[in-house]
Amino acid sequence: MSSHTAQTELKFVGKLILEADLICETGLHIGAGKGSLEIGGADNPVVKDAFGRPYVPGSSLRGKLRSLLEQAAGLNPAEMVFLSKRRGQEVRIHQSDRPDDDICILFGRNPGRMERMSGEAGESASATPARLTVYDAPLDPDSITAQMRENLDDELTEVKSENAVDRVTSQANPRTLERVPAGARFRARMVLDILCEEDKELPARLAEGLRMMEDDSLGGGGSRGNGRIHFSGIRAAWRGKSYYSEGAAETELLAGADSAGLLGLCRDIAAQLV
Repeated sequence: MSSHTAQTELKFVGKLILEADLICETGLHIGAGKGSLEIGGADNPVVKDAFGRPYVPGSSLRGKLRSLLEQAAGLNPAEMVFLSKRRGQEVRIHQSDRPDDDICILFGRNPGRMERMSGEAGESASATPARLTVYDAPLDPDSITAQMRENLDDELTEVKSENAVDRVTSQANPRTLERVPAGARFRARMVLDILCEEDKELPARLAEGLRMMEDDSLGGGGSRGNGRIHFSGIRAAWRGKSYYSEGAAETELLAGADSAGLLGLCRDIAAQLV
């Protein structure tokens, strides 16, 4: 739990800038939700930008971080609310009105009527701004080498064939999945707003989530081997209020580190963010 209280006042202190290489150790599939199929194309294409290059949406990174941190904090049914109750597509997230709830402080909370997973629906009067912003992570085209391209099904992606087997008839149901290949590198950027002294506890929570993601998966089909990633080349910089108001220089806190180095920095972050 954080040290925030109901009396905590928000006043801009600065921003922690995090940049890192997100490297695929196995093929990565983040679906485009395409409604129609192209002749000869994969059943499940990956999301691409306007130039046809795969990227990692900021919403996918942020959502996975939140999910992992919620699991680490423990899922209390009384604090689980529905974002969607469509049959077969229920989506539940954690949200509470507790002022010391660091998950809600990090990712923000919305006021209004909430349909709760346990108990009756209720009104939430609390509204706090999200501290964490996660940007779309573009692909570094140079990470797809000429040798890799020789074995790809498309210029930048591969197609993985899978089978779902009927447990009664043993009939196979083949499907294809487009993936960004292992070895691909994306450039991730996150900005953590520090809006009060108590927020200096939040970088450690973010570092915890990034480390958990390295032993989990990103995107679809994680239990079938997709989406194993790791972070490298992590750079952390502090931009205090004077950076924006007076043109002061930023303070580089970390460069060329891995997630373990980031966690070590975050243990002492309260003393460094001044």
